[in-house]
Amino acid sequence: MSKPNVEGVHSDVKVVERPTRVKPYDVLLRFLAFTLTLVATIIVAVDNQTKVISYAEMQFKATAKWEYMSAMVFFVVSNAIACSYAVISLVMMAMARSNGKEDVAVLVLTALDLVMMALLFSANGAASAVGMIAQKGNSHVQWTKVCDVFDAYCRHITAALVLSIIGSTTFLLLVLHSVLKLHYRST
Repeated sequence: MSKPNVEGVHSDVKVVERPTRVKPYDVLLRFLAFTLTLVATIIVAVDNQTKVISYAEMQFKATAKWEYMSAMVFFVVSNAIACSYAVISLVMMAMARSNGKEDVAVLVLTALDLVMMALLFSANGAASAVGMIAQKGNSHVQWTKVCDVFDAYCRHITAALVLSIIGSTTFLLLVLHSVLKLHYRST
């Protein structure tokens, strides 16, 4: 039989910590970020449009593809990276909760969420700039409007851009949620 210690609790009694429950906001936001960036990546990656263009009694085929513009390559690669990271972060979050190292994981994931947010906002800015030139042209350097010819291509790019901006904002919400969570744990 065990002897009671100073506080009246037997020395062979072990304190079992209650496992932290999975926060639905984290899972929902990470899944939303995954879905949005995946769909944006797919839309742009499969998008191309070929048109026959007539110019000075000549006809030629022209094709619009995302690979032809470095800003669009940056957009697709950034969304693919963010999509992959969203899945990996879900796994990391689940493993950290089961190992009891949630505080360290929250800090690491918050830093990585911040990097993904910055990467996506940067890619969205580059794609938006190229999209505006395609939409409006630039008379100063004699660049003509491209979206007048490749209208379906431009609509798909615009839809993907909107989804990616929402995905970027989702990563921003993840950062804010993590910062608030760390703040309330410390108080």
